[in-house]
Amino acid sequence: MILSNQSIKRKLLDQELKIAPISKTQFQPASVDLRLGNHFLAIDETSVPYLSLDKSFDYREFYEDKILIPPHGFILGTTLEWIKLPNNLTAFVDGRSSIGRLGLFIQNAGWVDPGFEGNITLELYNANQVPIELTSRRRICQLVFAELDQEGPAYCGKYIGQDRAIQSRIDLDEECRNQYHPENLFKEFD
Repeated sequence: MILSNQSIKRKLLDQELKIAPISKTQFQPASVDLRLGNHFLAIDETSVPYLSLDKSFDYREFYEDKILIPPHGFILGTTLEWIKLPNNLTAFVDGRSSIGRLGLFIQNAGWVDPGFEGNITLELYNANQVPIELTSRRRICQLVFAELDQEGPAYCGKYIGQDRAIQSRIDLDEECRNQYHPENLFKEFD
């Protein structure tokens, strides 16, 4: 079930859900708008001939209150807000429609697991032929919350507690550590 504005506010007041800082203007009928922080990362494209899912890469890090994303450019940003989800809530991240209509695609893999806490890293892609200027503290995306049918274990993955934009950690997946065995995939369910 998707949470309404009233349910989101109640969970915040009861401290079941945490979003900080937050203001009245961020609440929508069934979501909460999040603002852009001022920490960004861009893959250092001069340091590698190609990207691989098995390796880590160098990123350029920068703090700016205004940035220009070049045409067809890609950067990582972060939300200004720190969130903490209880183990019975998940959240979907969507770009704001008004921003999407300018050709800026905003993503974070679209999903925030129950029990996650930290700032959300956003993938920002400019689909236009001209640069797009972004300013920190502007509302850029929205969180839509959904209750789980039952409480499960909390997220304890490689991005827990992130406090700024965090580079891909795909190289830490168990497939990359040679611990993944396809024949054992469903063993825990037997």
